[in-house]
Amino acid sequence: MPIEPFALERWQSRYEHTVGINLSESGVHPLRVRDLLEPDDLDSLLEQSLEYTQTNGTIALRERIATLYQGATPADILVTNGGSEANFVTCWKLISPGDEVVSIQPNYMQIPGLAKAFGATIREVWLRAEQSRWTLDLDAVRAAVTDRTRLIAVCNPNNPTGSRLSDADVTKLCDIAATHGCWVLADEIYRGAELDGLAAPTAWGRYDRVLITAGVSKAYGLPGLRIGWVAGPSDIIDDLWGRRDYTSIATGAISDLLARAALEPARRDLLLQRTRRILRQNQDTVAAWVSRQPSVHQIPPEAGGVTLVGYSGSRDSTALAEAIRVEHDLLVVPGAHFGLDYHFRLGIGGKSAPLSTGLERLGRAIAAQT
Repeated sequence: MPIEPFALERWQSRYEHTVGINLSESGVHPLRVRDLLEPDDLDSLLEQSLEYTQTNGTIALRERIATLYQGATPADILVTNGGSEANFVTCWKLISPGDEVVSIQPNYMQIPGLAKAFGATIREVWLRAEQSRWTLDLDAVRAAVTDRTRLIAVCNPNNPTGSRLSDADVTKLCDIAATHGCWVLADEIYRGAELDGLAAPTAWGRYDRVLITAGVSKAYGLPGLRIGWVAGPSDIIDDLWGRRDYTSIATGAISDLLARAALEPARRDLLLQRTRRILRQNQDTVAAWVSRQPSVHQIPPEAGGVTLVGYSGSRDSTALAEAIRVEHDLLVVPGAHFGLDYHFRLGIGGKSAPLSTGLERLGRAIAAQT
């Protein structure tokens, strides 16, 4: 099965640990174990047996996750090693050669890449950049869906734009899918990381062929746990569980324990408050920087740990990002990795001092183009 290189992940994996400043990250600054657990919780951590966990996730963890989706039960949840495995097993289940997949773009390119590898044709529908926000053209979605469409893939809140769909948009997207009997695969990994504190609408419960993928990496600041999940109809979840027998089998016991702690309701609220505070402060920094750059523009993000900034100049984003890495010891993501050249994706979830320094370096690099 040929598979095209995942340009974004190759770029980050090669360089994110070798640069002085990394603005390519897409989540919030990771927590430490001591930030997550109270002293009274440490005994349970130290007493945790390093055994195989229940391979679809412990009942306790799936119960916590199920509370995030109205009416869901643990049988509707499969725990995975990160959101990436959740997306993988879901695409493996749903997509066959000759299918069509409607992908709302720009998007994290894992699902389009997998769909192509599994033999599907991608039909792209692009978010539109309006004056102050990104919008979805639902008429374009209707035009893209055919009787061969197997699923509509959407990332909401969106990576890389930081935009979010309205409640009405999500309902209409599900209605379009229902008309053709296709699935909606909604990557909601950034849900909970809204700058204004108003939760992005979930696709859960709007249609009987909806699958949600998510996890604790982005909105919770816990990427090292590698805990993700799929939420959906219990019969499909059971099938996905069987497919996981061929991938990673189970998550780590300590990761399961710590994810349960993170999703305890009171602690979850505190973690998301931290996330939103970091994102608001850093977006203020980015907005102030953009206002000082004559050749840079930005549609402010609504949610998630990323934003897109566009620039004018002579060098495409791939070439300029490489020059920035080599000459300024700074890593940013070329917009070309998302099909949006002359843009960079910047992480806004990190510490404030490296962000400010990184933006200064980026401004100099953009201004110095020849």
